[in-house]
Formats: sequence, C-alpha cells, structure tokens
Amino acid sequence: MADRITELSLEAVMGERFGRYSKYIIQERALPDIRDGLKPVQRRILFAMNQDGNTYDHPYRKSAKSVGNVMGNFHPHGDSSIYEAMVRLSQNWKVREPLIDMNGNNGSIDNDPAAAMRYTEARLSKIAGEMMADLGQDTVDMVLNFDDTTYEPTVLPSRIPSLLINGATGISAGYATEIPPHNLKEINAALIYLLDHPEAPQSALMRYIKGPDFPTGGIIQGLDGIKKAYKTGRGKIVVRAKTAISELKGGKKKIEITELPYEVVKSNLVSKIDAIRLNKEVAGISEVRDESDREGMSIVIELNKDTNANGILTYLFKKTDLQIAYNFNMVAIHDQRPVHVSLKQALEAFIAFRKEVVLKRSAYELAKAQARQHIVEGLIRMLSILDEVVATIRASKNRKDATQNLIARFDFTQPQAEAIVTLQLYRLTNTDVTQLEEEFAALTEKINHLTEVMNEEMALKAVIRDEITAITQKYQSARRSQIEAEVEDLVIDKAVTIAEEDVQVLVSRNGYYKRASIRSYKASDKDNGLADDDLPVFEGQLNTTQHLFMFTNKGSVIYRPVHELPDSRWKDTGEHFSQELSNWRTEEYVIKVVPINTLEQGGAFTIVTNDGFIKQTTLSDMLPKAYKKKTSMAIKLKTDDSYVVNADYFETVGQQDVLLLSQHGVGLRFAVKSIPEIGARTAGVKAMDLRNEDTIKAAVFVTNEAQRVAIMADNGAFKYMPVSEITRSKRANKGLLIFTQKKTVAYHVATATILNIEDTALEILTTRWQKQELQLSDYKPSQRVGNGQYVVDVKKYGEPWRVQPLTIAKTK
Repeated sequence: MADRITELSLEAVMGERFGRYSKYIIQERALPDIRDGLKPVQRRILFAMNQDGNTYDHPYRKSAKSVGNVMGNFHPHGDSSIYEAMVRLSQNWKVREPLIDMNGNNGSIDNDPAAAMRYTEARLSKIAGEMMADLGQDTVDMVLNFDDTTYEPTVLPSRIPSLLINGATGISAGYATEIPPHNLKEINAALIYLLDHPEAPQSALMRYIKGPDFPTGGIIQGLDGIKKAYKTGRGKIVVRAKTAISELKGGKKKIEITELPYEVVKSNLVSKIDAIRLNKEVAGISEVRDESDREGMSIVIELNKDTNANGILTYLFKKTDLQIAYNFNMVAIHDQRPVHVSLKQALEAFIAFRKEVVLKRSAYELAKAQARQHIVEGLIRMLSILDEVVATIRASKNRKDATQNLIARFDFTQPQAEAIVTLQLYRLTNTDVTQLEEEFAALTEKINHLTEVMNEEMALKAVIRDEITAITQKYQSARRSQIEAEVEDLVIDKAVTIAEEDVQVLVSRNGYYKRASIRSYKASDKDNGLADDDLPVFEGQLNTTQHLFMFTNKGSVIYRPVHELPDSRWKDTGEHFSQELSNWRTEEYVIKVVPINTLEQGGAFTIVTNDGFIKQTTLSDMLPKAYKKKTSMAIKLKTDDSYVVNADYFETVGQQDVLLLSQHGVGLRFAVKSIPEIGARTAGVKAMDLRNEDTIKAAVFVTNEAQRVAIMADNGAFKYMPVSEITRSKRANKGLLIFTQKKTVAYHVATATILNIEDTALEILTTRWQKQELQLSDYKPSQRVGNGQYVVDVKKYGEPWRVQPLTIAKTK
C-alpha cells in the first residue's frame, strides 16, 4: 500500500490540475471556434437536432427530447445549461440570425425566463441548415463522443460566418470573449472582396462592413473604436437607444424609445427611469410606461409642460442604460489556441475553412462520381451484349458465381459485375442506353468540374463565391443599427436635474440643516425647531439651483447643493451633519454659510484663523470631489488650539478690505487682493503680527468706506466707529490700538461686526445664550482709541459672544 503513495507538492498538483482544467474550459466550453463560430454545446445541439431530422422542413419536437439527445449522446452536462444554450440560439434579440426555431415561450427582452423544456418545442431554423449542408461528405473530422458510442464533428462545415454574424460572449480561465453581431449581407460582401483581393487592407473591407449590427438595433457611436477593434480585436464603442421627441396636447412632450442597446433588459430600464421620476432626480417627468406589443417596442416617457426634453434625454443617456459602452474583446479558438482576432483574420480564417471544406467535399463527390461513371460504363457495355450476359447469369450457380463468370467471360470489373448482377430483371429489359449515355456524359462533366475545382484556385474561389452569393440572396436583411462617426459628449444641463423652487433654508451652529417649502415656513409662526442652546448661522430664502458652502471652526468645509438639503417641515429640527459625515467632531460647529449661485461663476473664499493666518482659495479648488460622506479641508490648522475666526466669498476681488481685531485690542486693515490664492489643503500666510500670545478674535470684511465697525469687549463694553478710523495698512503688520487699556480694567475684544448705512440696531448674544438689542441712535460713534460704554452685565448675562445688525438677526 505504501508503494502506491507518492509525495507531491501542493503547488505542482494544483498547477498541473488547474492547467488541464483551464485548457478544457478554454477549448471545450466557453470560447467559440473561429471557423463555425460555435461553442461545443451549441455545435452539439445543432448536430444532434440535424441527426434526428429535427429540421426546419419538419414539424416541431419537444425541446426536452432534443436536450435529452444532446445530453445523452454528446454533452454530459446539466440539462439546464443545454436548454439555456438552445434558448439563446432562438432569441432574436440576442442573436442576429437565430439558429433555433422555437415554438412557445422562449423568454423575452424583459429577461423573463423561457418556459420549461417540457412545454416548448423546437427545430432547426432554415439558416442553421446551411451550417450542416456539407455534413456526411467527409468535409470535417469526426471524433468519438464521450462514451465512444457514436461520432460527432469537431467543427460544422458552415456556409455562413456565424462568428461575426451572431457574435459570441463567454468567460473562461484567463480569457473572455465579446464579439458583436454583424449584418450577413455586409460580411458576405467583404468575404467575396477578400476572396478576390487577398491583400486587401482593413479600410477596403470596412467599405462593406460598416460596423456591428445588433439585433435590437440602436445607434452606434465611435468609428475610431470600431476601427481599433477590427484591427486589434479590442475596442470600445457607445451604443444608445433610438429615441424620438414629439409633441402632446397642452404643450406637453414625450420621449419615445423604440430600440434599445444590445442586451439591455427593458424591464430594468423602465424601472430605473421610473425610479428617477419618483426620486425627482430629474424635474419634469410625469409618467413612464411600457407600451411595447407584438408590433414592436415602445417605451413612452411623458414630460410636464415647458420641460427641457433634450436635457432630460441627455440625463437619461448618462444615468441609465439608454446608452452603454460596448467593449470588443474578439477572442476565438484558432488552431486549438485562444487568440485575439482582427476582422481580416476572422474573414481569412472562414475563407480558408471554406476552401478546406469545398476541397474535401469535391474529393468526396469526385470519388463518388468516378465510381458511378465506372458502373454506368459497365451497364452501357452490358446492353450491347445483353443476351450473352443474361445467359451467363442463368447458367451460374449463385450470385457470387455469376459475378465471377461475368468478370471472366466479358472482362467486367468487380464493381461493374456486382452492379449488373444486382439489377432487377425488369431493369435489364427496360434500361435505356440513351439515358445511361446521358448520365455518363453528365458524370464526365461533373468529374471534369470537380477535378478543376481541386486543381485550380480560380475554380475553387468561384465555387465559394457562388455559395456565398446564394446565401446572401437567400437570407439577407436590412441593417438595424445606425452608425455615427463621433461619440457625443454628454453634458448634463443641471437645470433639468433640479426642480427649480424657492425654499427656506436653515443651517445651525451645532450642525443641523434643512430646507422647507415657503408654505411650511409661513405656516410655522417663525418656529424654526432648534433647541434653546442652538442658533441659526444662516436662515433665509434660496433657490434649489443654488449651492451652499458651510465652514466650521475646525477648518473644514461642507458643500451641499440646495436641492440636496434634507426636505422637512420648518418646525422640525432637520438632520444633523453627523448622520452623513463620518468625520464630524463633537467639538465642531458651523461659523459661516456662504450661498453660491453657480459653481462656474469663479471668485474665491477668504479664510482667517485665530493664530494669525489668512488665505484665499478659489471656488473651484474649494469644491470637494466627494462631498456626501466627509467634510473637506478648507484650511490647514497649525495646532489643536487653532480655529477659524471667519470666512467670506467674493466673486470679484476689487477694493475690499479685511479688518482683523485681536484680543488685546489691536486692529489691522489691509486689501483682500494682497492675500495670495493658494489651495484648500494649505495653512495660508501670515495675516497679522501678533505679540504677547495675542490672538485674532474677529475678522470682518469692508466693502466701502461708508461702513462702520461695531466692537464688543469681553467686559461688556460696546462701541462703533467708521472703518476709516483704522487706516489701511499692509498684511502681516502689527496694526493700531482700538482700545485704551486702563490700569484697573482691561479691554479685550470679544466680537465685532460690520454696519451698513441702513443698519440702525444691533443684537448681542452672550455666552449664556442671552439676547440684547441696542439702538444705534442711543450711542455716539467712537474714535479709534475710545472704549465705548458698558451695555452688557457680564456677571449676570455672560460675556458677549456674537454681535450682528438687527436686520440680519431678524432674517435669521
């Protein structure tokens, strides 16, 4: 027993076994043969049905019977895989020229499964007969089946180039194939041209073969992709549905789809388009319905009045299978090896195969004709000596003796003598020598023709050309797929993806955000749904076509199109950023919200941090690539204690200034245009020369000299003054004092805001969430070094945290 055990490494065993398995599935399962274009299971189905006489000119037979014959005699695999292969060969939306004629439910373009094989009936289609017309004439090699009980062909002697006409799809070990269907008339025209011009370039062949011709039609875009695929076996094209936009009553429109891209499941496509309608991804689709019937396909998309139909169609091309990319991967078995084949290689291989078949067929027919001619020659000579032949036969003991006597007495050959002996008596008396002489002449002519075919290339080509021409005349059909040279660049008009609507938007400091209809806002009695310890950073009316950039104290930016904000009632709190953003931090809060009309308008954001850094970043650089799951960096913070003081946006930078106010009561004003533009993931440049552990507490933006700045100190003092009190300087300077420090009282900046001419009142919010209003008319403007007046009892209400014009506060 020990002698039977061999130690082998797992690597060697696995490599050897998998290599054998790979070779089997490459050659014997998944890839088509370049000659007849069939996989083994397809070839066995056709051969078995032909062998059983289950052809187009006979009645249908149960599919189960054909499957059983294939499985029992040629293909020892599961019946379901055989039946599925048979069904596919019958589906005229999968193959350009169906090889199986199936009676019953053979599936649908909606991906409905075929009925069970016990219910359906099938037979070979007429064109399938052309693939086996030369069987039985020693044209192809026959090999024993899996149990050595019968023979099967290694390839069918096909008269049609099925590899290109019906295409192929399959996956094996290390190889996959994707060959599109083509038009039979075009392929045959190219074959005839190549037959006469063996050195023809691809461009000459493409005068006949325009490109793939899918059974489902559609529009093919990308001539360069077709050329590349035909040259290398690999290439990419775009296939889109055939659509038409037409008018309906009441100013409405509809999009009608009459042809789909190859192998797109219609029911899935209709469901996807209807989901887009339900989810309101596109504004303007009122109804989607499938009106397809036996007369043809028709998917109707009804649109609302005054809707951009072309814009919606472009969106559907981009987002659904109304347009797909089809990738050529033309792999076939050639000389027992999987190879990438070009168009010319595929055509040349078929021509070479047809030459081989015609030569073998001619040799078979020549031998048969010569044998018959020899017999006819003997019969003619027999008629001239009929009485002597009859007498000799009558005098013989038996058939064998008669044969030998004829050979001996009249010098007939063995085949001639046997033919004479086997003739029935009435044939001896009624045989017409004229008929035999005509047959002899016809056989002579046939032998001469076959000899010419076998010996002369031109005669051989003429036979192949005639057969191809006959196939074309018999089975040609019009091209179904339309070809366009260029691939259309699909640019979605965002106006069609958004239902344009005015909405009320709120973003809170603590990270809650929402949008609500104007109707809901007006019905809410101004109850915004926020908790007592939260407050709006932005509250106002926007359009769904606008965009929001929301900056946090931690240097992050959150981007959202307004139409993507959670839609809720105004009284509801809304959603929190932590529900969508995986990197939202508990200590993070929103400091600024900037609405933008369009992302193409240009401009830049200016951002200031407490530790004295500032930068400008363009709108395009600030726009995150993937914004739905994470916040993006707006500015790189130097330390854990750093935070963003303020941020703002200017579409055009002109005479704007930034005014920085430090905690120790120093102000610095300089031009925004002096700030360099740098990327989002940078820390910026020095904004202010901070000393003695000073930090920036407020940053406001000045747009004209008539504006004023209101400043709150942390001890409750308030003052406001013209911005001109702080003269313009340069970035990174020390700045000017804005408070006069006293020995007993320190004036530290808490917060500040810009006042416009129309502003008459202020709202102060303290660290204990207490609000206090101030009328500017009750206070005189201060000078730069003035300390103002005490307006907030910090012991009772807390230190000032935010100050803003009352007109802004009321809108928020």
